Amino acid sequence: MSFVRFAVRRLAEMAATLLAASFVVFGAMYLAPGSPASFLLAGRSASPEALAAINAQYHLDDPFLVRYFRWLGEVAQGDFGRSITYRTDVSRLLADRLPVTLLLIAMALVVVVAVGLLLGRIAAVRGGATDSTVLVTTTFAVGTPSFVAAVLLQGLFAVQLGWFPSSGAGDGLGDMLWHLTLPAVALALYLIGMLARVTRSAMLEALDSEHVTVARSRGVPERQVIRRHVFRNSLGTVLTTGGLIVSTLLVCTILVETAFSIGGIGQLLELSTTTKDFPTVQAISLIIVALFMIVNLIVDLLLPLVDPRVTLGSRRSAA
Repeated sequence: MSFVRFAVRRLAEMAATLLAASFVVFGAMYLAPGSPASFLLAGRSASPEALAAINAQYHLDDPFLVRYFRWLGEVAQGDFGRSITYRTDVSRLLADRLPVTLLLIAMALVVVVAVGLLLGRIAAVRGGATDSTVLVTTTFAVGTPSFVAAVLLQGLFAVQLGWFPSSGAGDGLGDMLWHLTLPAVALALYLIGMLARVTRSAMLEALDSEHVTVARSRGVPERQVIRRHVFRNSLGTVLTTGGLIVSTLLVCTILVETAFSIGGIGQLLELSTTTKDFPTVQAISLIIVALFMIVNLIVDLLLPLVDPRVTLGSRRSAA
């Protein structure tokens, strides 16, 4: 498939998916009990005139489809509306909080890739007791939810030892990196175990392949066999898992940010859901869906570069 045809097809698919997701995102909040008016009134009784004014301000009395298409048109112009909780533009809230979340995800991704690939490679190459130790360690990591890891790391390294801050995102890049170290590790722990296991399985499969046997029979040094023939041929499977890893980071950051009071879009989403802040929840949910699709598109574009057996637009290896 040519790159142009693939790009056009994927962009059309992404537009259709994003449109369907926008309808689900917009409608999901209205299925939950309660309303923005009840939050704004904070349990106080209000006159019919005051209630009517609130409903008119947020268009709560309009038919559902009218509200949806009005919101969709505004989103297409970059206007996500006004936050009910913070009484400010949602775009401003996102601009203030999104960089913190993206930095946290980037730090966690670096930890996942560095440690996960290393553990998986060591387990596959060395085998024996080393392999068993890695399997036990990764089993523990996979079985530890991000929120539990956050509480444990916070209690040990922040409260007991005092090595890291227990909350907040810090000011300035250096201070932010220090504040986000524990949250990044908590966010990465589960995914380290998953990536290590995937890398190990892919490399063990490559080690049993015919071309590796041929390379060894020709006297190619073992280190070169591992690097060129085993690890490189495993990258396709690892890269496919990478798309799932980034998507999981986008979701799990909500729990970690809440535990560490970081103040990114993850914590903002949790607070906005609790207070029925419709515009904020809808904007963040739509952004997460868009980021998920972008990550998958990047994976599809990179796969043919790391694995020649994969054609553009297909994640299936050649037989």
